[in-house]
Amino acid sequence: MIKVNHILCPTDLSTESDEALRYAVALARAYEAKLFLLHCSDAHSLPEEDDPEKMQSHMNRLFVESLVPHIGLAAMKELNWEGILRHNISHIGKAIVKEAATQNIDLIVMRSRRRPRSAVLLGSTAETVCRRAPCPVLVTHPREREWVSMSSGEIDLNRVLIAHDFSHDSETALNYGVSLAQEYQAEVHLMHVLATDGHDEPELAWSSSSTSTAYTFRARKLQEAVPKEVHLWCKFINVVRCGKVYEEVLTYAKEHEIDLICMGVSGSDWTIGKLLGSNVDRVLREAPCPVLVAGSRDHYLHRQN
Repeated sequence: MIKVNHILCPTDLSTESDEALRYAVALARAYEAKLFLLHCSDAHSLPEEDDPEKMQSHMNRLFVESLVPHIGLAAMKELNWEGILRHNISHIGKAIVKEAATQNIDLIVMRSRRRPRSAVLLGSTAETVCRRAPCPVLVTHPREREWVSMSSGEIDLNRVLIAHDFSHDSETALNYGVSLAQEYQAEVHLMHVLATDGHDEPELAWSSSSTSTAYTFRARKLQEAVPKEVHLWCKFINVVRCGKVYEEVLTYAKEHEIDLICMGVSGSDWTIGKLLGSNVDRVLREAPCPVLVAGSRDHYLHRQN
């Protein structure tokens, strides 16, 4: 389905930031991808050093200290990785996006601290990266449902929720979600949310050919969204809901103990109603599990082909 050759994991070398590194290491091993660790420093965050090579060597030691708990010292030689240090960075989000483009990254894995609601208008690094990145972004956060073991680093992915609105971006999210689900034979919950309310038609009526309601039309499209051969590897559950997208996605994820939410976002989604936030950034702030966001940049939509 997809190829993941290069993974980028931004880190501030803190214990909290290293939680995303646990996912990045696990995925790098699963896909046999090269892992890039990126540390962005401002003018005062690191000690002065005239020799760039000494500074990089110092940073590499710090990178190794972050990696060892997730892979073990003996297995370090088996991991293809590179540490990158960028100095005097004023905007970390933009620096991450730039590095992703420079290194031809296929997937960014990062941590969100989940800023308070009072700071909603200020934006966050994770949301900036999701808006601008040249590739999908997997965002982890505190107090989430874990699917990468803290002790062994093994991936235990059981249920994936893919929010699908039939756009190019959600198609990319679908491809990544299905690829992960196939790898681990996880259950796939494919959801479409209708903006209109008042539909009482049950899901059992999806197969009926006598109706042409929006509900039935979308249900049929969901059934056609995934190639039939994929069903040999994964169990699919198609869901059509009515309401606000973020509310339905969050409610469903909590009710069904979803391990990973995948969703696409168009550029306009970040500007419509921006004072209250888009569907994606609301899901990022409140999801009970990691979220994979396929952003709005057209140039990476079919890189895996």
